[in-house]
Amino acid sequence: MGMNVIVLSLALPSHIMVVLKVAKRLISKGVHHVTIVTTEEARDNILRIPNSQSSNISFEFFSDGLSLDNDRIDREEVINSLETKGSKNLSSLISTLTKTREYSCMIISGVFHWATNIGVEHGIPCALLWIGSSSVFSICYRYFKGINVFPVEDLNENVHIPGLPTSFEVRDVHSFMLPNTPEILRKVLIDLFKSFDKVKWVIGISIYEIEEEVVKSIASLTPFYTIGPLVSPFLLGKKETNDDNGNVHMWYAEDSCIEWLDNKPSTSVIYVSFGSLVVLSKKEIHNLAMALKNINKPFLWVLNPSKKDCVEELPPEFLQDTKGMGLVVKWCNQERVLRHPSVACFVSHGGFSSIMETIVAGVPVVCLPYFSDHPTNAMLITNVFGNGVRIKCGEDCVVSAQEFERCIWEVTDGPNARKIKNNASEMKMLARKASQEGGSADNNIGQFINEIMK
Repeated sequence: MGMNVIVLSLALPSHIMVVLKVAKRLISKGVHHVTIVTTEEARDNILRIPNSQSSNISFEFFSDGLSLDNDRIDREEVINSLETKGSKNLSSLISTLTKTREYSCMIISGVFHWATNIGVEHGIPCALLWIGSSSVFSICYRYFKGINVFPVEDLNENVHIPGLPTSFEVRDVHSFMLPNTPEILRKVLIDLFKSFDKVKWVIGISIYEIEEEVVKSIASLTPFYTIGPLVSPFLLGKKETNDDNGNVHMWYAEDSCIEWLDNKPSTSVIYVSFGSLVVLSKKEIHNLAMALKNINKPFLWVLNPSKKDCVEELPPEFLQDTKGMGLVVKWCNQERVLRHPSVACFVSHGGFSSIMETIVAGVPVVCLPYFSDHPTNAMLITNVFGNGVRIKCGEDCVVSAQEFERCIWEVTDGPNARKIKNNASEMKMLARKASQEGGSADNNIGQFINEIMK
């Protein structure tokens, strides 16, 4: 009998993509079977993934307690329902699964902190999958464990955390730590770190070589294994396989993107995408559109994939005025776009999965952070990695067209553009080093598997 593992995931595209890559990594290192468990609303989208159900990896689903036609926009409702109703449904599912398989470990992510109790109930040791940078984990762990406590009321206050080469301002911490965040979101972080008495290991998706000193500082506090970069092999320059087509897209990717990029000059295209959760205000959409028009460079813009007609959000005449220069789509295969030689920079919200993909691709970043770990990621990009710049909002909390334009110019044509591009190339080489056989990712996943076998 080989080793079996459960991986519990939110039904978000970025999270499903990460856990699927974790599952493949575990299988490649000798785990017999990985069961990925998520909530029912993702079922139809996941089951259309090529090879979503195989002999080694399978998906199982449980109800979060809400009806399938619920839009799940109310975060408090979703989080409360998951914990009160979803937890019972998950426990029932685990009972069913353990009748046919014995599981050596259940890997959970942050919002499922309560699942550690289910692990105890069923006698399955738990690991935490940290879908974020090691720096964000270190800041949160030290703060909520009382190791490095600092006031969060003054956003301008400087903070220094062991392992980070530079201090940062309170405004740069995970937004759920701040007093103005909704209490339900702050409670998620508090409860997560309270649950650590039931967590035996932490798996981080970041890259050891890029955050080495931070990882060393964490390892002195809790077992911590970095297994990044978690990207498709082709993005690392490795041979492409049929599995590379199995990325999870909750919206259909538009195949026209790559053909369009093929006809653009090298390092000429501005790629714009703010992920599946961030929604720009209509004013910011208009300002960004004005900036892209003024810059007069080719652009690929992924706009509001959750909306039926994203084009309605754009200024009148924008598509006509930029015809031949720009392409606006609802969704694309981001890894394939980022590896394309025509892409010059990535205008992003700073979600960590996107940051990892752009690091591996060696593409400079223009970061507009919104919430969660985005502010810390933006700080790392500008102050630590040096592979991009951060967009600043105006006093009205809206980004002006001039600011969008300035930041894009800074990474493409500004006086520091060459340095930023060189730093991006250096990050790319470190990521490839980590992913090689015998590299940090390979060694750490092996060490983690050895631990759960004990």
